[in-house]
Amino acid sequence: MENKKVMNRWLVVVGAILIQLALGAIYAWSVFTPKLTEAGWSKMETQVVFSVGLVAFALFMVFAGKKLTAWGPRNLAIIGGVILGLGYALAGIFGGTDFWALTILIGLIGGAGIGFAYVVPIAVGMRWFPDKKGMITGLAVAGFGFGAMGWVKLAGSWGHLIDNIGLSSTFTIYGVAFAAMVIIGGLWMVFPPEGWKPAGYNPPEPNASGASAKGTVNFSVSQMLRTPQFYLIFLTFVFSAGAGLMSIGLMKLYPIEALQNAGMDPVSASAVAGTAMAVFFSLANGLGRILWGMMSDKLGRKTSIIIMTATQGIIVILFTFMAGNEILLYVGATLIGFNFGGNFALFPTITADTFGTKNVGQNYPFIFLSYGVGGILGPMLGGRLGDLGNFGLAFTITGVAVLIGTVLTIFLKAPKKV
Repeated sequence: MENKKVMNRWLVVVGAILIQLALGAIYAWSVFTPKLTEAGWSKMETQVVFSVGLVAFALFMVFAGKKLTAWGPRNLAIIGGVILGLGYALAGIFGGTDFWALTILIGLIGGAGIGFAYVVPIAVGMRWFPDKKGMITGLAVAGFGFGAMGWVKLAGSWGHLIDNIGLSSTFTIYGVAFAAMVIIGGLWMVFPPEGWKPAGYNPPEPNASGASAKGTVNFSVSQMLRTPQFYLIFLTFVFSAGAGLMSIGLMKLYPIEALQNAGMDPVSASAVAGTAMAVFFSLANGLGRILWGMMSDKLGRKTSIIIMTATQGIIVILFTFMAGNEILLYVGATLIGFNFGGNFALFPTITADTFGTKNVGQNYPFIFLSYGVGGILGPMLGGRLGDLGNFGLAFTITGVAVLIGTVLTIFLKAPKKV
C-alpha cells in the first residue's frame, strides 16, 4: 500500500494550519475585554464568556470525536467552520456589548464550532504521519497559537478594526473570515487509505508484557476510562491548561494594572500589555506547539511533559514579580506562551502513545475535557481575585497546581490492556 499513489500528505498540514488559524480566535478574546469593561462589564464577566467558550469547545469536541468516523473528517471540519462563523457573525449583528448575547453567541456557539473542527487535523495528521506524531501534531495545532496574534493585532494596533468600525462590525468580519478559512482547510481533511504507511516506516512491536508500545495497542474509550493513566494525564492537563488559560484571559488586564502601579501612564501600559499578549505570548504559543512536539519525538512524551510543567509552574508563580516591568513582562509572556503551546502537542501524542493511535480521535476528546475544566477554574479564579484586587494570588495558586501536575506525571507508566 505504501507505493500506491495517494494525496501528498503535506497538504494535510496546509489544511490543518488554515483551520487552526481560524480556531485560534478564542485566544484573541482579551483584545475585546478593555472595550467591554468600558461598557460596564466586570472583570469577572469578561472571563465568563471566555470560560463558556472553553467549556463548549471541550464538550463539543467529545461529540465530534464520536462522529468522526460516521460523518468523516472533512464534513466535521466544515460543520465546525460554519457554526464558528455564525456565532461571531450573529454576535456582530445582534450582540453589541450585551453580556448574555455574547456569552451565547461567541461563548457557546463559537466554542461549539471550535470543538467540532479542532480534533479533525489532529486525528487526520497522526494517520498520515505515524512516523512523526509529535512534529505533525505540533504543526497541526500551531496555527491555533499563531492565529491569536493576527486576530488581536488586526482588531487592535495593526488594523484598528475595533476603533474604526466598532466591536459589532469586527465580530461580523471575523465570523465570515473564520468560516471561509475552516471550510477551505477542511477540504484536505481526509484519512489515508486503509493499510497505507509512509515509505520506509515500520510500526514498533508491542512489548512482551502487553504494555502499549508507542500507540500500537489500541484502547477503546471505555477501556481507557478504566485505567489510572487516564486520570493522571487528565489532572495534569487540568492544572497546566488552567494556568495558561487564566494567563491568557488576564494577559492584558493584569499587566496594565501592574505597569500603571509601577508608574507607567495608561496609554503606554495598554500598548505594552497588548504587545505582550499579541506578539510575545502568541508567537511563543505557536512556536511552543511545534518545538515541544519535535522535542517530544526525541525526548519522549513523559519527559517532555515533566520538563514543560515544571518550568511553567515556576514561571507562572514568578509572573507576579514580572508583570510590572516591561522587559520582564515580555520574558514572562514568552515563556508562559511557549509552555502553554506545548500542551497541545504533548497531550494528544501522549494520549496516542498510551492508548493507541487508531482511536485517538475518539479518546483524546475525553482527555481534552480537562481543558474545559481548566477553562472554568483558571479564568474564573483569575477574574474573581482580580475583582478583589489580588491578581498575584491567582498566579501563585495556579503555578503551584501546575507543579503538582509535574509530580503526577512522574508516576505515569504504560497501561496493560486487560
